[in-house]
Amino acid sequence: QVQLVESWGGSVQAGGSLTLSCTASGYMYSRYNYCMSWFRQAPGAEREEVAIISTNDITRYTDSVKGRFTISRDNAKNTLYLQMNRLKPEDTAMYLCGARPGPGCFGGPPTYWGQGTQVTVSS
Repeated sequence: QVQLVESWGGSVQAGGSLTLSCTASGYMYSRYNYCMSWFRQAPGAEREEVAIISTNDITRYTDSVKGRFTISRDNAKNTLYLQMNRLKPEDTAMYLCGARPGPGCFGGPPTYWGQGTQVTVSS
């Protein structure tokens, strides 16, 4: 199993910044290289992929966050990050971390999910 724990969500005003983190642990996490991703889900909306980083650090972003969000990983710390700048009220959502064993990172949903951390952006 793989456990994912997100941290550092919060409330900010529009134009502000937050950096989310997701720490991975578990026996299975140490055995494979994982594709890591951030998803978000607003009330009444479908869950959407925000950003993904592959096992060789190729990244992909949904159009609405390109140029504002940056996904990165620190493999030595088993930690995934999402730097979010110039936040907008429409970024308000529960942000969830996902993990999927590589190498095929861009063809399916995560295998493991965290519980999520809330981000609220006020205008």
